[in-house]
Amino acid sequence: MSQSEIDLLIQLLSRLPGLGPRSARRATLHLISRRETLLTPLATAMQAAADKVRICQTCGNLDVTDPCGICRNEERERGLLCIVEDVSDLWALERSAAFKGCYHVLGGTLSALDGIGPEELNIESLVHRVKEGGISEVILALNATVEGQTTAHYLSDRLADLNVQITRLAHGVPVGGELDYLDDGTLSAALKSRRSMS
Repeated sequence: MSQSEIDLLIQLLSRLPGLGPRSARRATLHLISRRETLLTPLATAMQAAADKVRICQTCGNLDVTDPCGICRNEERERGLLCIVEDVSDLWALERSAAFKGCYHVLGGTLSALDGIGPEELNIESLVHRVKEGGISEVILALNATVEGQTTAHYLSDRLADLNVQITRLAHGVPVGGELDYLDDGTLSAALKSRRSMS
């Protein structure tokens, strides 16, 4: 492995969340020193993920099949639709094992500062899913940030005339908190004590 390849690996790793240049250098040295047991299997797994992982056209989850395993699961409660910002939030709720319905991933939140309006999010496909019928409750499981709450209110207004109950997670989720960083007990309690948006 030449110095340019090492530098490229450091540069690419430093783009990952939570890794700066110094951490990326340490990670690179760790991977290279464990080439057979870590670097090569990691490279193989990353190539397989790049080749096989797809975005579910129904909910926005990541899986090797489309529709994803959650959308195909006949045991899920089809009448419950949980709206999340990102796939990481969906995964966090699945880890809690407290929710047995279906999901819809928005792909972010409304943010005037960042130029993210309703057109940049998966909102029209959400409205279409609710209009199709069969959904009795929409749970707005958005992060308790200003953007998350703004998005929740916007969605509540958009879905208000569609004859569906709209609820949100209880305030057990701390303001400014992100679902991916919460423990399973907090997520489970927040889901169980959700309440109506109106």
